Amino acid sequence: MADLCYPSCEQPQTRRGQERRFALLLCATDLFLEKGYDAVSLDDIVNHAGGSKTSIYKYFGNKEGLFTAICDYRREVFFKGVCFPYTPEKNNLRIYLIQTLQRFYQHIVQPENIAFMRMFTEQTQKDVQLAHYFYDQCALNIQNTIAFALEQAHSMDEIFCSNPHFSATMYFGILRDVEWRNLMGLNVQANDAEIFDYINYCVDIFLKAHQKA
Repeated sequence: MADLCYPSCEQPQTRRGQERRFALLLCATDLFLEKGYDAVSLDDIVNHAGGSKTSIYKYFGNKEGLFTAICDYRREVFFKGVCFPYTPEKNNLRIYLIQTLQRFYQHIVQPENIAFMRMFTEQTQKDVQLAHYFYDQCALNIQNTIAFALEQAHSMDEIFCSNPHFSATMYFGILRDVEWRNLMGLNVQANDAEIFDYINYCVDIFLKAHQKA
């Protein structure tokens, strides 16, 4: 990416400005998904969302910054709806791990999310800086959230987990087949109950491998 300037771009100080920025972000997302990133110009975005390109430059820096902002927004939505912090006093580890994967599965099989990940994957092939940015901000954060949960469970003698980060990577591998099928346009099991049974089975095997000796 020419410059990942989005985080340092001007943030709207008024409610109207926030609404304008959000409208641009949503409109750009729809157009990118409909036509493809390269086929959409800034003029196309402002023609659909209203306003002027000045707002895009002000809030996002450029088209690349706007796309980065979209990725950040979708990451925030993901964390709010899928990957919750683990609280030992409130969460049973097995249930926490199962429910996290269930929410993750329900997120990645939504048609819009599949379309976005295909588009995102295409863009990261052209821009390694964007790939590193999003990996650090999303994929790595997701793994760190689970690694922290495993580390806490280990410290409380619930499980034995000598390398939480390795284990967290293994844990998300449970749904790797579904992710690959989505990206390649192959059919994914339509029966959620069967997928959930598979998740339960895999989490039980995962926890068995982390039993205290």
